Amino acid sequence: MLPCTNLIRVVSSNAVTKSSGSSLKIFRRLKFLVWFQERIHPTDLQGTLIWSGVIGFCGGICSIAFRVATSVVHKILTGSSEPGLVESFSQMPLLLRLIVPAVGGLLAGAIIQFGTRLRGEVTTTDYMEAVVLRDGKISARRTLLKCLSSLFTIASGGSIGREGPLVQLSALAASLAGRMRKWSTPRLRLLVGCGAAAGIASAYNAPIAGAVFVAEIVLGSVAMEIFGPLVFSSVIATLTVRGFLGADPLYAIPAFRLNHNWEILPYLLLGLSAGLLAPWFIRLLRFSEEWVAHIAAPIYAKMCVGGLIVGALAIFYPQVCGNGYSTVSGILRGEWLWQALAVILIFKILATTATFGSGAVGGVFTPTLFIGASLGFLFGSGTQHVLGHLEVNPSAFALVGMGAFLAATTHAPIMAIIMIFEITLDYQIILPLMLACVVAYYTSASIEKQSIYAEALKRKGAGDYRKQLAELHVHDIMKPGPLTISPRAGFSEIAEKFVATRFNYLYVADRDRFLGAVSLHDVKNYLNTPELAKVVIAGDLPHDSIPVVRPDASLIEALERFRHHDGERLPVVNDSVTKRLIGTIAKTDVILALAGSTTRSATMVGSPAS
Repeated sequence: MLPCTNLIRVVSSNAVTKSSGSSLKIFRRLKFLVWFQERIHPTDLQGTLIWSGVIGFCGGICSIAFRVATSVVHKILTGSSEPGLVESFSQMPLLLRLIVPAVGGLLAGAIIQFGTRLRGEVTTTDYMEAVVLRDGKISARRTLLKCLSSLFTIASGGSIGREGPLVQLSALAASLAGRMRKWSTPRLRLLVGCGAAAGIASAYNAPIAGAVFVAEIVLGSVAMEIFGPLVFSSVIATLTVRGFLGADPLYAIPAFRLNHNWEILPYLLLGLSAGLLAPWFIRLLRFSEEWVAHIAAPIYAKMCVGGLIVGALAIFYPQVCGNGYSTVSGILRGEWLWQALAVILIFKILATTATFGSGAVGGVFTPTLFIGASLGFLFGSGTQHVLGHLEVNPSAFALVGMGAFLAATTHAPIMAIIMIFEITLDYQIILPLMLACVVAYYTSASIEKQSIYAEALKRKGAGDYRKQLAELHVHDIMKPGPLTISPRAGFSEIAEKFVATRFNYLYVADRDRFLGAVSLHDVKNYLNTPELAKVVIAGDLPHDSIPVVRPDASLIEALERFRHHDGERLPVVNDSVTKRLIGTIAKTDVILALAGSTTRSATMVGSPAS
């Protein structure tokens, strides 16, 4: 039997009831929402996974568009339609070989000079800085200008990789999507990392390496809450690129075979050699960057001179231009004599140093592979000469050298192993590759504590930020202005709020005082009895036992509260007495923030983009 107050509610609700058609529509949508929630059990992590796929697709499209744009600009600058930079420069007159990289550097530098004049709320353009040091927001205008600058550098033959701008474009797409969706900071950082993984995967046709690179080096965690979205994004990006460019491995190599167990010893020595030489390559790049930075000249003048140096080297050996893809392919097929390759290796190091040191935007990831392949081939040729009658394949040493030198410079041996396997799809190389990469990493790390990309983050305070992450509290990642409903709100208003927000809980608050929460499951009993639903108000439904957290609570404490609650969010109240509702905190954000607090220090992190 209904109380008198409920009878009064019946009369008042009948007076203000909306049209029956509109009410039935809301009831049907609410029934579907309850059914979907009980059958599918959607969570924020599942939503993050879906968005990582969208970002992966955008990353693949950006990769294809950048490749096409590079070809168009290269044809405009050189008039050549050759598919590769080395082939194109080989057919150029000597004077044009000298001029084209200088003109490209001049144009690229002018674009960067113009970009420095732009002002905006967001100034970050490096995705590593956005993920590791900041809130995941990346400046769109400045990033696009830097990628345009990189386009001219690469198209004109600069000795730098295109993976840098591909990563930046994918990360920018993720950042813009997150800002439009108003994602929390931990989730935005993760999705920007997904964009970076998509960029790497699309550049090398290597989805596993793309995900492992960001997890191992950037985010510093392989927790499934982080690694799952990275994998999903990388796979979608790779499938997108393969749909346009084919599914062949990046490098086609002859079949490799390890004939005897003793053959592993020369590969271990190769790993040791790569580990000894990599620190000097890192220091050379760092020295060139610092030395050029002290020269009082405009950036376009510095980059023009850098391009001029590359052009001068290209007069003798056009193989120094670009990322060296065709040359590496020739090395892996054994098409080079060691005498010529030794000279090209020296010239390539000089060209990469000139391009990188002048301030060009791009990646040194691919030039690192070039140097590793050349080093491995030369080592293999020397081994072949020493062993004499015994069969030794210098091309196999070149392949292992790529991985070993990559592991030594990036301090990421797992990523290097997976990367070489994916770009060749040759499983037989795994045993010597694994051992050489591990030996190279330990050798290099004992000499040079910082990876090839770590210096920039160190200057920006990555070590301090890691300490801040470890000291995060609820108020650092909570979302203010929570959605609330009055205890006097009728069932129709409750239904509309559930349908409009898709949340599983609505917080009931009277003048900001938290009273409890209405569960989506709780309204199920009223959906088939509209007459009873008319007399129900929000104050009749809330659970007052729902866990709450204070803003000064640690994230560990918040995660412990989630163990006693099946929802994806918890209310944040100012204290346990007045219970003023000031925000909400998501379980996914807590997990991601805690995972980020274990990130390695800046001396062990890196990025493929300069």
